Amino acid sequence: MNTKELKEYFKEHLVPSKLYKIGGHHKNRICLDKTENGWQVFFQDKKEKIGVMNFVDEASACNSMKDELRKLMEQLYGITWVPAK
Repeated sequence: MNTKELKEYFKEHLVPSKLYKIGGHHKNRICLDKTENGWQVFFQDKKEKIGVMNFVDEASACNSMKDELRKLMEQLYGITWVPAK
């Protein structure tokens, strides 16, 4: 999975865009961003990155972000999708 496919996946599963940012960072969102050494998934709290997870490839970062958003959707709205196996 790449970032384009991930955006489509979130649209199909009705994930509110206010919960995430793909490509960069935004306050109070789960973010996926490309770095010099790979990819990062993290929560942006004001100016601080929290829970930074580093990945060497785009697919692993996308799958991690998808899983984090699945958990957040379940906590906030009581809805989720079946995690990939």
